[in-house]
Amino acid sequence: MLNDFLKDFQIHADPTQAKHLQRFFRTAVGQYGEGDLFLGLKVPVTRKLVVKYFANLQLSDLEILLNSQVHEQRLAALLILVKKYENTKNQALKKQLVDFYLENLARANNWDLVDLSAPKILGDYLLHQPRAERKILYQLVKAENLWYKRTAIVATQTLIKNYQYEDTLNLSLLLLTHSHDLIHKAVGWMLREVGKKDQVLLENFLQVNYQKISRTTLRYAIERFETKKRLAFLKANF
Repeated sequence: MLNDFLKDFQIHADPTQAKHLQRFFRTAVGQYGEGDLFLGLKVPVTRKLVVKYFANLQLSDLEILLNSQVHEQRLAALLILVKKYENTKNQALKKQLVDFYLENLARANNWDLVDLSAPKILGDYLLHQPRAERKILYQLVKAENLWYKRTAIVATQTLIKNYQYEDTLNLSLLLLTHSHDLIHKAVGWMLREVGKKDQVLLENFLQVNYQKISRTTLRYAIERFETKKRLAFLKANF
């Protein structure tokens, strides 16, 4: 079945789109996606292949895909893992899938791979576990790996949707002084999600930590504020 899946991937390859994706995901030497290869599949096409094959591909197949140099194959493996996770109520199997995800997390090595998997697998799992289990988020955020840090903060999107903000704010504090733009954007994005639920809480957080917050993080966080208040925060006039 894996061979059939890979053949379908080749059928949908688009060299022109692949060149565009190589640039979009910053794959040149020294960039965050250095060395990543693309076949040129658009995400909707990849999702169709996921629906077609997910039930018949095993974790051993997903491990092979995750170790591929081809970005879309790693994305497909993660989307299949999400679908397997969402389609079972068996808690032991969910735990197995989460463990597999964490064991192979190093292969979720670009922002889209993180963003499309972390909230739906790790975030959802932690939502239904004792708070002590969330220590994994703090271990990830303290790791050297850029993508582990992004995984930690983005996974909290599921917690935010369920009105649980503490971990998002705590992790944001640990990441505010990070140097990478992709972390600035992720933190700002999650703070914005908090603000959708509780704008007063977000405003207080921004006021207290204003001097540490990058302009990118700030702009993302206040994106949904009404114009007057947004301008006030940009000018530190609050």
